[in-house]
Amino acid sequence: MIGHRRETARIVLAHAMKVLIIGSLSGDLGQAARIAIGRGAKLDQADNAESALIRLRSDAHIDLVLCDIKHDVGGIVAALAAERMAVPVVACGTGDDPDAAVRAIEAGAREFLPLPPDPDLIAAILEAASGETHSLIVRDQVMDATVHRAEQVARSDASILISGESGTGKEVLARHIHRKSRRANGPFVALNCAAIPENLLESELFGHEKGAFSGALARRLGKFEAAHRGTLLLDEISEMDIRLQAKLLRALQEREIDRLGGSAPVKVDVRILATTNRDLTAEVRRGTFREDLYFRLNVVSLRVPALRERPGDIAALAEHFSRKYAAVNGLPYRALTRTAVSRMMSHHWRGNVREMENVIHRAVLLATGPEITADDVELTPSDGTRQTNVAISGVSVVAGIASLVGRRMDDVERDLIIETLGHTLGNRTHAATILGISIRALRNKLRDYTARGVAVPPPAASAA
Repeated sequence: MIGHRRETARIVLAHAMKVLIIGSLSGDLGQAARIAIGRGAKLDQADNAESALIRLRSDAHIDLVLCDIKHDVGGIVAALAAERMAVPVVACGTGDDPDAAVRAIEAGAREFLPLPPDPDLIAAILEAASGETHSLIVRDQVMDATVHRAEQVARSDASILISGESGTGKEVLARHIHRKSRRANGPFVALNCAAIPENLLESELFGHEKGAFSGALARRLGKFEAAHRGTLLLDEISEMDIRLQAKLLRALQEREIDRLGGSAPVKVDVRILATTNRDLTAEVRRGTFREDLYFRLNVVSLRVPALRERPGDIAALAEHFSRKYAAVNGLPYRALTRTAVSRMMSHHWRGNVREMENVIHRAVLLATGPEITADDVELTPSDGTRQTNVAISGVSVVAGIASLVGRRMDDVERDLIIETLGHTLGNRTHAATILGISIRALRNKLRDYTARGVAVPPPAASAA
C-alpha cells in the first residue's frame, strides 16, 4: 500500500503484460501459459501463424509472442518485420533437439524457452520483455518529493516530461502516474523509441492500412489507437527522428492520427507521458529535437533523481532486491550486514537502481553465510573503468586503461560487451542500457560473436 509517511518505504507493484501464445495449450506450452498467468500476464492464443498475425494486426496491446518451434519461427519473425510490427518473439521447445535453440535464435527469435517450462525463467523473460525490472521503492525525502509532485499532476490530462539518468526508474514512475490518473481504468501503452528501428517506429505509433507499403497485408492498429482513452508512454523520446517528431506534434495538437496509407484521420483520446535521459534543451539547440514539440511535451516536468542523490532509498532497495532474488532462485533470505549497506551507501551508482539490482542479485547468488556481507557485494569502480587488482609479491597491479594499448578496437569492444553481460548476469536489456546501445545492436553483436565461437553469457535467468 502506498502511504504518505516519510519513515516507511512506498512500494508500487509492476504491471501486467499481454502475451500471445502460438501453438497448442494441451501440453508443456499450456503449462507455460498457466505459469505466465500466475505471474500476472494476460494471455491470447493462436493455433497457427496465420491466425496469430490476424490477432497482432488488430491488437497493439500484445507485448510478447511465445511460439512453439513446431511452427515456422523464422517465417513469423519475417512476417512481423515485413508488416512493421515490433513485437519480440520467444521460441519454445523441448530439450530433445540440442540445436533447436540455436536455429530459433538464428531465425530471429529474441530468446529460447526450453520446455517443460521453468517458472523463474518465464518470469525473467516476461520481466525483460516488459522492460520493467523493479518496483518503485521510496523512502528518501528527495525521491518522495518527486513522487508527491507526480501524484499532484496525475489527475490532469497534461503531458508530462520525465527526465533522469538511465536506470533511475522513469518508466516505473510513469506507470504510477497512470495508476493515479483518471485514466487508470484505461490502457497503459509503452513504446521505447530507442529500441525500435526508425523505419518501424512510425508504423508502431500510427498503424497502417493494407497496401501502405510492401508487406502490409492488412490494416494494423498502432500504439496511439491502442492507448485510446488511456496513457501512451514514449520512452526515450529524444531518440525519435526529427521527421517523425513533426507527425507526433500534429497528433498531439489535433488529437488525431493518420495511419500509413490512410485516407482519413482517426480521432484519438490519449494522454502523453515521455521520458528522456538527455538534456532536451541542449538537443533543441543542436537541432536534433523540435522546440515546438519540446514545449508541447513539457507542460509538466519531473526529474527522477539519481540513486546517489537519494541515499535514503539504498537500504530499502537492497532489502527489496535481496528478498526478491532469494525467492526467484529458491534460496534463503539473507539480510545485509551494516558494513554491506555502508559500502553501498558510499558507492557512486553510475547505473542507478538498475545497477544496484544486479549487484544484489549477484550477492544473493554468491553469499554463503547467514548474512550478505560487504565481501559479497561486488561493486564496479565509479569511474566506469572495470579494474582488476592482482597481488604479485605483495604488490598490487592495477589493470586499467593502460592494458588496452596495442589491442584492436573490435577486440576491446567484444570484451567490454561480454564483461558487461557478466556484470548484469546475462540480462541483455540491462547490458544494452549500460553500454549505451540499442538492444537490437547488442543482439546482433552477440549473434556474430556466437557464430565466431566466442563464449557468450546465457540470458539472465539461465545464468541464475
